[in-house]
Amino acid sequence: MANFDVIVIGSGPGGYVCAIRCAQLGLKTACVEGRETLGGTCLNIGCIPSKALLHASHMLHEAETNFAAMGLKGKAPSVDWAQMQAYKDDVVATNTKGVEFLFKKNKITRITGWASIPAPGQVKVGDEVHTAKHIVIATGSEASSLPGVTVDETTVVTSTGALTLPKVPKTMVVIGGGVIGLELGSVYTRLGTAVTVVEYLDALVPGADAEVARTFQRLLKKQGMEILTGAAVQGVEVAKGKAKVSYKMRKDGAEATLDADVVLVATGRRPFTKGLGLEDLGVKMTSRGQIETDAQWRTNIPGLYAIGDAIPGPMLAHKAEDEGMAVAEVMAGQHGHVNYGVIPGVIYTWPEVASVGETEESLKAGGRAFKVGKFSFMGNGRAKATFSGDGFVKILADKDTDRILGAHIIGPSAGDLIHEVCVAMEFGAAAEDLARTCHAHPTYSEAVREAALACGDGAIHA
Repeated sequence: MANFDVIVIGSGPGGYVCAIRCAQLGLKTACVEGRETLGGTCLNIGCIPSKALLHASHMLHEAETNFAAMGLKGKAPSVDWAQMQAYKDDVVATNTKGVEFLFKKNKITRITGWASIPAPGQVKVGDEVHTAKHIVIATGSEASSLPGVTVDETTVVTSTGALTLPKVPKTMVVIGGGVIGLELGSVYTRLGTAVTVVEYLDALVPGADAEVARTFQRLLKKQGMEILTGAAVQGVEVAKGKAKVSYKMRKDGAEATLDADVVLVATGRRPFTKGLGLEDLGVKMTSRGQIETDAQWRTNIPGLYAIGDAIPGPMLAHKAEDEGMAVAEVMAGQHGHVNYGVIPGVIYTWPEVASVGETEESLKAGGRAFKVGKFSFMGNGRAKATFSGDGFVKILADKDTDRILGAHIIGPSAGDLIHEVCVAMEFGAAAEDLARTCHAHPTYSEAVREAALACGDGAIHA
C-alpha cells in the first residue's frame, strides 16, 4: 500500500496533464493506466494516429493534383500502405514515450493496471490498494454504435479499427457525419476508396455554423466523397467479408442499401467508466452515463473528482487538458478555472474547419443583436499561392459593443488561425482590436484581420 496526495485514473490528455500539474504544485502523485502505453485514446488510437494518416494522404493529394502546376513533374507516388502504417505507429510511439519521459521528469508514480474505487480515498489495482487524499477520474470515452449495427473491428469498424485496416478498401460507408467520420473518410477518399457518408441529420457536423457546414459539404463532394444527409441507418449485414448497409430517408421514408468492403461506425462516443465501481460507491451520474460534478469538478463523494470525456461537455482532448490543470490547482488550494465559452473545435480535413464561441444560429435563437464580418480566402495572397483559396473566415461581434462573440473558419490552417480569435475573446476584445493589429504579409492570418475589418467599415481586399 502506498499513500499519495493524488491518484489520477487514466493517462489520456486530461489524466496525464492533470498528473503533471499536480506534481508541479508539489503534490505526491500517481497515475493508473490499463494500457501498456501512456497517452490514452488520443495518443494511441485517436487524435495523433489519425493526424498522421491525414497528413500522409494530404501529401498524396497534393502530389496528384497540384505538383504539376508548380513545375514539379513526374509520376505521383504510389501508396505503400504498410509503410504508411509504420510511419503512423512511429508517430504514436514518439508521443507516448514523450509522456513517459514527462512522468519520470516530474517524479510521477506510474501504476499499470485497471483501477476500481472500493471506497472513498482508495484505488484498487490488481490485488493492491493505494490510498490518496484526492482521486481524479480521467478515464475518457469509448466509441458507441447503433441498434442493428454490430462492430467486429474487421468489416464493421470504429475509428480504432479504421486506423489499422490490413489494406485500403475499395469501398467504405461511414455512418455519421461528425468530426471522426469526416476525418477518416477524407483519409480513405484521398487513398482511392469510394467513400459514402450517411448522416441522420440534414447537415454535416451537428452544431456547426450552418454556412460553414454547407460549404464544407460542397468541398468534400468536390473531392469525391459521396454524402447522404437525412438518412437513418436501419442495420448492417455482413456476409463473406462484405457489408450491406440499409437506410431509410427521413424525408419520404424511401429505403435503400449500400454495399461496402468496410463500414466505419462514427456515431459518437460515450464515457468509459465501467469497472470503476461508481454505482456501489454511490456516485451521481447523468442520464447519459456521465459523472455529475460541481463547478470545481467535485463529485458527490468527498475527495473524488472527474474530468474530460467522463463528465458533461464537449468530448475534446484540449477541454480535458484544461480541466486537468484546473482541478490540480483546486486540489492544491488554488483557484482552477476553465472558460467553457472559449473552447475551440477543429476538423483536420483539408480544408480544415475551426470554430469558437457562438454561431449565427445560436445568437439568433438567443435574440442577441450581432454583426457579421466575413472574408474569403480567395482574396488572400498566400492562400492563392498554395491552391488554398476555398473557404472563408467569419467573425461574429456584438452589434452595439463590437465584442467578439464567435468565429468560424473553413480554409487552410484553420485549426491554427482560430487561436488568434480565442486569445482575443479571452481578453474580451472587440473586432476592431483584431482589425487594428498588424498581421504579417503574406500569411493566412491576414484573412482573420480582413474578417475583423469587415465587422467595421469593410475589408480591404474584398
